[in-house]
Amino acid sequence: MRRFAVALIAFGSACSAALAYDGGGPLGELFELGPTRGQSSDGRPQATAIPREIVSFTSRYQPGTVVVATNERRLYYVLGNSQAIRYGVGVGRPGFEWSGTRYISNKREWPDWTPPAQMLRRRPDLPRHMAGGAENPLGARAMYLGGSLYRIHGSNEPETIGQAVSSGCIRMTNDDVVDLYQRVRVGTRVIVQR
Repeated sequence: MRRFAVALIAFGSACSAALAYDGGGPLGELFELGPTRGQSSDGRPQATAIPREIVSFTSRYQPGTVVVATNERRLYYVLGNSQAIRYGVGVGRPGFEWSGTRYISNKREWPDWTPPAQMLRRRPDLPRHMAGGAENPLGARAMYLGGSLYRIHGSNEPETIGQAVSSGCIRMTNDDVVDLYQRVRVGTRVIVQR
């Protein structure tokens, strides 16, 4: 029994030395001694990049139309010639899903945020107003969807992209929302599908 204990201690020392040498590596993942995939060293979730890419997209929509496929958690900017630019997005959580056609009624760079009354009733801890900037939940750009409380906007929480966590808005990474913002204009048709 004593030999087994000594062997176990030696094995543990060898693992520790290997972990120190290679910064974690496969042994760190095996024994969960370091951060896991999708986490920083302090345990915070990290964004898993959903690449922006040009994809095949056959549809009846005119070039310049924005199509949000909430079940896929993707936004398509229709290019024509059976192609679109596909972006990863965050969408409304259960109870906040919606679908329909809207038009971009306004565009803002580094927008201020004033939570709507409905949101403040659910979350009285939220600020009543927040100036635009890096800490603002609307991120680098916002495109307002006329006739609704919703927006397509950037996010200071990139780890939520690809998730259903919003109160109905369509979230994008700041890089992606800047790209889309440059492509669309006021009046652009936005189709949200469930």
